[in-house]
Amino acid sequence: MLNFLQHLTFWDWLALGTLLLILEVFGAGGYLLWIGVAAAGVGIITYVIPALPWALQFVLFAVLSVLSAVLWWRRQRNAGKISDQPGLNDRGSELLGRQFALHEAISSGRGKIKAGDTLWLVSGPDLPVGSAVRVTGQNGVLLLVEPIK
Repeated sequence: MLNFLQHLTFWDWLALGTLLLILEVFGAGGYLLWIGVAAAGVGIITYVIPALPWALQFVLFAVLSVLSAVLWWRRQRNAGKISDQPGLNDRGSELLGRQFALHEAISSGRGKIKAGDTLWLVSGPDLPVGSAVRVTGQNGVLLLVEPIK
């Protein structure tokens, strides 16, 4: 075993990196991706510096594995920043506080309003068609309304 370690070549590292990347394809959830990239990186370094001792190759592999995983983790953590358009995928939130006339009467707690060119399902107290209502909340695609007095 020691003989094998003392004669590691860049092909060995590239093979390990390829194997890890193939295993990643089968659903490792990203864990093997960065270790495989690190192994390929050590393979490239070993190609450039073929006389690199095997112990240093393993240290490089460990450092590159941790470094690449930490950098990716930090990038992913920062990717969840607050959007400059917070209501982009929440169309009903832009209607909160606005007033509308009922397009269909609220009967048994359900009715409809027309906002722009869209009919919205609303929930509130029973009211006749044309009554003025204010949007007070949202529950999925259902808008919560109250009558305007």
